[in-house]
Amino acid sequence: MKHRWLAAVGLAVLATSGGIAQTAAVTDDPHIWLEDREGAKPLAWVETENKRTLARLEADPRYPTFYAEALEIASAEDRIPMPQIINGRVFNLWRDKAHPQGIWRVTSAADFASANPEWTTLIDLDALSQAEGRKWVWKGVTCLEPDERRCLVALSEGGEDATSLREFDLQTGTFVKGGFDLPASKQNADWIDADTLIVSRDWGEGTLTKSGYPFVVKILKRGQPLASAQEIHRGTPDDIGTWPSVERDAQGNRAIVITRAKTFFTSDILLWDGTRAVKVPLPGKVEVNGLVSGHLVVRTSETWGKVPEGALASLPLKDALEGRGDLVTIFAPGPRQSVDRGNVAVTDSAVIASVYDNVRGRAMVFTPSGEGWKSRALNLPDNLSVDLVTAEHGGDRGYLTISGFTTPTRLLAFDASSAAAPTAVKSSPARFDASGLIVEQFEARSSDGTMVPYFLVHRDGAPKDGSTPTLMTAYGGFEISNTPYYSGITGKLWLERGGAFVLANIRGGGEFGPKWHEAGRKTKRQLVFDDFASIARDLFARRITSAEKLGIYGGSNGGLLMGVELTQHPELWGAVTIQVPLLDMLRYEGIAAGASWVDEYGSVSVPEERAFLASMSPYHALRKDGRYPEPYIWTTTKDDRVGPQHARKFAARMKEYGLPYLFYEDTAGGHSGDADIAQGARLQALQTVYFAQKLIGPGAP
Repeated sequence: MKHRWLAAVGLAVLATSGGIAQTAAVTDDPHIWLEDREGAKPLAWVETENKRTLARLEADPRYPTFYAEALEIASAEDRIPMPQIINGRVFNLWRDKAHPQGIWRVTSAADFASANPEWTTLIDLDALSQAEGRKWVWKGVTCLEPDERRCLVALSEGGEDATSLREFDLQTGTFVKGGFDLPASKQNADWIDADTLIVSRDWGEGTLTKSGYPFVVKILKRGQPLASAQEIHRGTPDDIGTWPSVERDAQGNRAIVITRAKTFFTSDILLWDGTRAVKVPLPGKVEVNGLVSGHLVVRTSETWGKVPEGALASLPLKDALEGRGDLVTIFAPGPRQSVDRGNVAVTDSAVIASVYDNVRGRAMVFTPSGEGWKSRALNLPDNLSVDLVTAEHGGDRGYLTISGFTTPTRLLAFDASSAAAPTAVKSSPARFDASGLIVEQFEARSSDGTMVPYFLVHRDGAPKDGSTPTLMTAYGGFEISNTPYYSGITGKLWLERGGAFVLANIRGGGEFGPKWHEAGRKTKRQLVFDDFASIARDLFARRITSAEKLGIYGGSNGGLLMGVELTQHPELWGAVTIQVPLLDMLRYEGIAAGASWVDEYGSVSVPEERAFLASMSPYHALRKDGRYPEPYIWTTTKDDRVGPQHARKFAARMKEYGLPYLFYEDTAGGHSGDADIAQGARLQALQTVYFAQKLIGPGAP
């Protein structure tokens, strides 16, 4: 499964319509005008705010050093070129100082394993942008199996989720003249055959959901105008969206899958048999991951017959096409385990998955055997994160990475059909001095007695007097896990200079499976906020740091978390960075793609849920007499998933109340803020300067 719809909707699914919400009265909101995302008046306000913020942060003598170090790490020539296997060859999107937007290039698998591969550039995004007068950002590629010669290249202008799709010929290394060329839309497309696509996109008025995603699926033939495409499935405007994909296996079986997302977590899975779409009787909380030996492979987030929640399971394709849904368990995680969402892949003969045990990863291989499945763990080092990078179609090879807070990332090649251990192919050199650093895992008791784990990275022998400047982050939503990772920039800019770092595994995430997520969903979400605050108090009790020395940050759904922590517990933090957030929880359903988050947050149309949203909404919780640490709020204009509206309004309310704040809005970069490597380095440097000012004070770089 390509998981394109999950990627398109994102973690804290947000997008921009720029429209005015209809979910709450606007008469008492003096900052409603800032919801006009690209309006002249709001952008003038942004420009004024940016000048004020940059005048302070960029004037700090530490900024040039932080920026130079972040840029050097982001553009380092010796970093790992993350691979994608297509037709036996290795492809890579590479950015460096000479190519800040990137080049898409290819080499052989054998050459890739060498120290200095010979690459052939296929697409130069910087040159293409200059030629066409648009800033193109790479968003991926989908190739026609099994020969994988023709591909659909997805390009975004400025980093938006909306993409243009262009046909590219890997053999000639050129865009296909007169080939498939789908204009910008939030869309998904896959190949049925060389002359046929299955597509969901904006087909015109009345074809997008309230969340701004497509709900109409059509078959598009080569040379056919969009208006002539044949409709084969239609959801409803109340859905989140509908996304097609085509799954194939080594035996020649093909499944044309239509995922109709009715809410963020519940979907109808349908199979198109050439004449009609057949609904497969599967649980609502399920994701299709691929096709192996005639079996659909799924991950389910709810119990279904004998299959427990959070499990990997399979279903014979022939049964699915006949409307039968008797799942067979592939792997059932234990109470402190989880199958990492988004880290499941299929090869010709196997399923590969990252499985976490108490937030420590391993990779497992599952192969069909008679009526069941055999399993084995790949031989990897313990206590590290494991992430699947790519797996080939037409074979059993793939690549994965392992990393930890002080362990630089290593890229390993595996063969799912072999019992041999994965072999190291590339290793990232250390980006910071980790000598003397230790990693510990602790637990904090939350408000309901639940023990919540967190990781602490700090210098061995650091004084236990609460004086260590410490950064803490979490996500806490959408069943997304936060696992240990190597960050050269955080290490260089913060840890190497004596700071500590905390990663909190709070509820709402997927660290311990669906139950961990469910415990913090909708009106139970206060437990997510309590978990985070309890970890801060545990750090204080251990004398690791203190409120004056503790800075926190988070983005998207994590930005909401930061807004709540600022307003509910201002006494616990010395600094708060709120990144690309949602903050107005009474109007969120009508801002951008807010309707798609109802299954996570609740709806103002439900009295009980509205009451809870009103009680926690950071925009409404601000008080004129509040004693808040000065937050740094940043967002991007081009973010069409979250949108800058929440951040703007929150900053404007703080200004209205005479409260201290910093606000910055970058004009490009989309939700991730990385239209090019320079932008990412700039955002990192600005944020680190802010934390240094608040937690350390004036000082040399």
